Amino acid sequence: MLKIQEIREIIKLIDQSSIQKFSLESDGGKIKLEKNGGQAVTTVTEAPQTPQAAPAPVQAPVETVAAVAPTPAPEAPAAPAAEVATDETLHKITSPMVGTYYQASSPDAEAYVKIGDKVTAESIVCIVEAMKLFNEIESEVHGEIVEILVQDGQLVEYGQPLFLVREN
Repeated sequence: MLKIQEIREIIKLIDQSSIQKFSLESDGGKIKLEKNGGQAVTTVTEAPQTPQAAPAPVQAPVETVAAVAPTPAPEAPAAPAAEVATDETLHKITSPMVGTYYQASSPDAEAYVKIGDKVTAESIVCIVEAMKLFNEIESEVHGEIVEILVQDGQLVEYGQPLFLVREN
């Protein structure tokens, strides 16, 4: 079962995105998150697999977290999505998950790619952090970076375009 801190992180990420429903099954437990008119509703169910697992201590803190969940942030990436749709000849590198986009491996490191850089299918173009895990995102195509559609440190959603690449 997930720890309380991990559940809080998931709630925070969902509240900052436009996702309305989220469900996760892990280690015999099940978590469902649903936004309902600005209020986050959290349901945690734990399967009675092991006798030492006590669902009561897990339930109380989760209800507290759900009560203090902030209202969802307004959707800002609508303008870049409109620009992306106009150029059908470019390949879109999209985010494979909800998380935070980082252009470099650390704040003082150089960005993985800049506009005009040539990339291969295996080239790392950025990192998306989700629940304290840093996931390297690869280009998937050979080509040249034409546009970077997100800012460093910005929250990104599953399927959100990150880069435009002119394929070779």
